[in-house]
Amino acid sequence: MSADRKMMRVLKGEAVFPPPLWMMRQAGRYLPEYRESRKQAGSFLDLCYSPDRAVEVTLQPIERFGFDASILFSDILVVPHALGRDLRFEEGRGPLLTPITPGEIDALDTEAFHVNLEPVYETVRRLRAQLPHETTLIGFCGAPWTVATYMIAGHGTPDQAPARLFAYREPEAFRKLLALLADQSAAYLIRQIEAGADTVQIFDSWSGVLDEASFEAFCVEPVARIVRKVHEVHPDVPVIGFPKGAGTLYGTYRQKTGVTALGLDWSAPLSQAIELQKQGAVQGNLDPLRLVAGGKALSDGVAAILDALKGGPFIFNLGHGIVPETPIVHVEAMVRQVRGETG
Repeated sequence: MSADRKMMRVLKGEAVFPPPLWMMRQAGRYLPEYRESRKQAGSFLDLCYSPDRAVEVTLQPIERFGFDASILFSDILVVPHALGRDLRFEEGRGPLLTPITPGEIDALDTEAFHVNLEPVYETVRRLRAQLPHETTLIGFCGAPWTVATYMIAGHGTPDQAPARLFAYREPEAFRKLLALLADQSAAYLIRQIEAGADTVQIFDSWSGVLDEASFEAFCVEPVARIVRKVHEVHPDVPVIGFPKGAGTLYGTYRQKTGVTALGLDWSAPLSQAIELQKQGAVQGNLDPLRLVAGGKALSDGVAAILDALKGGPFIFNLGHGIVPETPIVHVEAMVRQVRGETG
């Protein structure tokens, strides 16, 4: 049963110390074995859609560091891709899509959605079979707002101005897009759970660029819709929400979306994290650049988080994904410190 896994105990509200530990983007370019697998796969999407290779790279950080959780290797943009939008990844530029127009939203193809994503579900099934029993398996999706920003701009932007303008100028079309993405994302998470995921995380990487009213309409409401639909089918499966940059709105987000646990970015003060922890599990929130720097910057950052949050339900993580230039020895040092190991 998944209930005896360390991270699952925390997600159910238990205080466990040392806390469970994993990292966002833990299967990534900082690992030489990942870079080799990526080279052999050909393209990033080939890596995502090949169960053999996706399982291989997902397991790499578990084998190396023994993290308490393993997150499916995939990408948030497989959802629009499965809906029929073109997608490619270019070195140095990231994901590229043809920008969607208001008139194209009704043409998104929901019929072939699960067929297109079957390689992902197969990856989840294989992972659950191959992971150590004690390791929690995390499925995930992108939040509708964040996924929509890429569909509208066609690429990443510094402040998501194209999506914000689209939302203001075409409010009905934008609401329709968010609702469709919420429904399809919920179905996607449900299938991941049925394939073996113990818990799921919703990544809203761009929630921090919105004003308060837009945050409510574009972030909170669509995620609440996803959580509701997932829990209608799997009421006991915890859902982690990660609205990066939510600031003072983190508490509102948890209350109104119904997420089980909150992922915090590194800018969230630990005093705020302590208050949020009173309502349920929190996850985070080491600055990824402390992990790059190592030494005192790393050890002080880890110590402050552990000291602040050790009394309640807490999952140690970074405040965003690990960056490619992170030295492996620094990750090893972080793992030892979090686990209270010496040497």
